This record gives sequence, C-alpha cells and structure tokens, in this order.
Amino acid sequence: MQKPKDYKIRPSKIPENFQKVKKDLEKLGLNTVCQESHCPNISDCWSDYTATFLAMGDICTRGCNFCAIKTGIPKKLDDLEPSKIAFACKKMGLKYVVITSVDRDELEDQGANHLAKTIKTIKKVNPEIKIEILIPDFQGRKELIDIVLEAEPTVIAHNIETIERLTPTTRDIRASYKQSLEVLDYIKSKNQKHIIKTSLMCGLGEKKEELKKTFDDLKNINLDILTIGQYLKPKNKFMKVHKYLTKSDYQKLENLGKEKIPLVIAGPFIRSSYKAEHYYNKLQKILSV
Repeated sequence: MQKPKDYKIRPSKIPENFQKVKKDLEKLGLNTVCQESHCPNISDCWSDYTATFLAMGDICTRGCNFCAIKTGIPKKLDDLEPSKIAFACKKMGLKYVVITSVDRDELEDQGANHLAKTIKTIKKVNPEIKIEILIPDFQGRKELIDIVLEAEPTVIAHNIETIERLTPTTRDIRASYKQSLEVLDYIKSKNQKHIIKTSLMCGLGEKKEELKKTFDDLKNINLDILTIGQYLKPKNKFMKVHKYLTKSDYQKLENLGKEKIPLVIAGPFIRSSYKAEHYYNKLQKILSV
C-alpha cells in the first residue's frame, strides 16, 4: 500500500541542533523513544532541541505488534539514570520534559519507584520544570500507580493505543482496553486536577463507529488530552497498515473528538509526546475559559 504523497518526513530545520542532541544523549548513555520507536518527528523535535526520554532501558518485557522497541529480558536498572536525565534537562534548558518508559513486568514494583525517583530528581535539579510522564499499565496495580502520582508529575499519560476490538491483536496479551481505561480513570478519580492524556493509532482497520465509542469511553473518564496519529509499520514482522488516512480524515476525527474531549490533536505524524509543551499550554487556555 502506497503512502499518500503528503506523508513526507520533515527534514531537520537546524541540523546542528539535531547533531548536538544526538551527541549529548550518547555522552550520557540515555535512550529516547524518538530513536527506539523510529518516530517520524525526530528531525523536527531534535532541531527544536527537545527529546522524549525513554526510562528503564531500551528493552521491553512486552511485545506489542505495532511497536519497534526491542522485546526481551531487560538489563538491571541504571541507578544513575534519574540523575542523568535530570542533568540532560538542565543542559538542554528544558522548561517541559516528557518521560516515557519500557514495561518492566519482571520487577516487583514494575519500575514505579524508579520512575518516581526520576520525576523527583528532575524537579530537584530543575525546580521550575514541568514533567509529563507516560506510564505503563503496571498490570492495573493501583499501589504502583500511586507511587508515581506521589511524585506529582504535571501530566500523567497512558496510551490506550487502539479501539477495544483491535486491542488483542495489536497490544501485548498482558494489556487490555478495559485495564488501560481503568488506569486513566483511577488517576483522575484520585484527584480531578490531575491532567490525563492518552493516544490512539489509526489505520489498523478501525471503523468510525468504533472510534466514536472510544471517544465516549474517554469522555466518561474525563480525559483532558487525546492525540490521534497514523500507524506506520516499522518492519516486515509487524502488523500491516490497513489504511492511510488523509489529512482531511484526521481533521474530521479531531472535530469529532472535540465534541467529547477538551483537547484533541489529530494528524498523520501526531504522537503522544509531539509538541507536548505547546499542547499543555493550549489546554490551560481552554480550561481557563
């Protein structure tokens, strides 16, 4: 299936910034979801001297059928990683940072304490910074979600990824649509001031009515931000693309979603962490009206 002509990867606007980010991250031995997931926005974001850090290593214990991140037995957690990420934020002059992670199902706490330590360390080194954390489902264990919440991130995200019908064939067997909804619902129910965010992929064979039902489900848990982007197949072994939606299709989905959710951003290359600071600020304006 041919990609539409307007599905063009944006070239690096400021090549020297791109190379500087790459060099700085390599020096610190840090991983980014930009690299590991083959994100189409890497040139755009790194040119703006921003990156999304991938915590807890680059090997995930889960094997989702859409994701390019390596699956296997992870290495021991790097106890210095929280400090490395905090230092990188300071060096890059970040006012807003997005942290995501691999799943670490083999750990008793599934990495919750490590993520909480990362948030706290970033804040200590960068007192004014805002932190968006994209968390795993922690197998639905509320006591582990609480550990991360107690570190007080600015935005808590957890990606539902796709509609309910396609979840079993898209995500790892340990993940479920219901569980992801419950994770987000629990975070909001703990404190209505918590800003919660999720992301959906399109092009997997979903139908409009199924997307509308998903929007309703997200409205019912008081979701704040929804990002919608095109599934792009990383390699041959991954699930196929059923359809490439046009920019017009995405605009219609965005308008449909906005009937239910305060802020919806949709487009072929939209990803959960793309321009996260800009959209956080946009949400604040929406909520203040």
